[in-house]
Amino acid sequence: MEMDGSKRVFHRLGPSQLDNSNNKQQKVCFHWRAGRCNRFPCPFLHREIQGPPPHQQQHVAGNGMSSSSSKRPHGFNDDNRGGGGMRRNPNFNNTWGRTAPGGGAVVKKTEKVCNYWVKGNCTYGNTCRFLHSWTTGDCFTLLTQLEGHQKVVTGIALPSGSDKLYSGSTDKTVRVWDCQSGQCAGVVNFDGEVGSMLSEGPWIFVGLTNLVKAWNTQTGTDLSLNGPVGQVYALVVGNDMLLAGTEDGILAWKYNGSTNNFDPVKALTGHTHHVVSLVVGANRLYSGSMDNSIRVWNLETLECVQVLTDHTSVVMSVLCWDQFLLSCSLDKTIKVWAANESGNLEVTYTHQEERGLLALCGMHDSEAKPVLLCSCNDNTIRVYDLPSFSERGKIFSKDGVRRIEIGPAGLFFTGDESGQVRVWKWLTESSSTA
Repeated sequence: MEMDGSKRVFHRLGPSQLDNSNNKQQKVCFHWRAGRCNRFPCPFLHREIQGPPPHQQQHVAGNGMSSSSSKRPHGFNDDNRGGGGMRRNPNFNNTWGRTAPGGGAVVKKTEKVCNYWVKGNCTYGNTCRFLHSWTTGDCFTLLTQLEGHQKVVTGIALPSGSDKLYSGSTDKTVRVWDCQSGQCAGVVNFDGEVGSMLSEGPWIFVGLTNLVKAWNTQTGTDLSLNGPVGQVYALVVGNDMLLAGTEDGILAWKYNGSTNNFDPVKALTGHTHHVVSLVVGANRLYSGSMDNSIRVWNLETLECVQVLTDHTSVVMSVLCWDQFLLSCSLDKTIKVWAANESGNLEVTYTHQEERGLLALCGMHDSEAKPVLLCSCNDNTIRVYDLPSFSERGKIFSKDGVRRIEIGPAGLFFTGDESGQVRVWKWLTESSSTA
């Protein structure tokens, strides 16, 4: 977003209209040819370049070039390179990053949200060359924005059986939102920053500094789980255990029904820096760390069985999908891991982004198709079909999105670094094309 007002005005007005014909670049506008140019004025030509005189055309043709050859040598090619539906066999890897026949074309744009539109005073309307929308792709819509947090949203939880949404932030609060009205129904204050949140059944777990708070939204039980050293960045449940990623490694607790408490089980050591992401799949725990590695843990023995070191920067998020592990990093890549014949994970596909990645979330769209939401540190969320990584659209935010959480009935939630929580809904194919 361009903040310099004078520069913004210059870009909007373009070159001097007195000398427009000389300033036009002698190149035909690609978007005009496709019938969708919305730049005013456009620096490229909105007409075909006139051909050479007849005698020159004959000369060109005589040199072996047909005078009727296409004027668009860089137009769209048939790039549907095979690779049909998803395969469950992890050794069949050639569907990753490929568009299935008839699949959607990859969207490659450089959209920016209009800063004047955000403030409600853009006078250009449909002629504005910046977006008057928080999304592209027409597959989801923004339902509401929940304002109240003053700092980074680090957790979003929706406990089962509750009509309340909970969000945590580094502003040392958890806010409770009424799902019907969208109004804040309460604020819980803590002594330290909220680093993560998790809902499991009626339970809500809040990762704090040197502590995990647990409360049951049905019974009102309020517990404090001691043991973490430093900030708790990630929480996950697996094999009837609560696991927390901290500055000092991973801690595990198990619920004791007779005492109505959580008993410590074990500390999982091995990472040399903060553990910032956790996920459970196929009786394995996967932990991403600021030491640039992913560790694979057996949930029965709580022993590390493999260390993955292909990322070159912080592993911000890990996700299990089908028989694959997906990971994203500040090294600007998403890596897809699959088990080889010996059972160890290895990279089967790497997706490259232009910016570092902050969070991953996998879900199904309104047509039950698997999609991947990838938050980047350029204040956008990319939405991709799986396994093709064909882009469905983008979500724009005021700041980097740190948390994406799945909700019921086609809803999902995002929380960004400005403190804003947003509620989104997937659109059905018929409503998105109406």
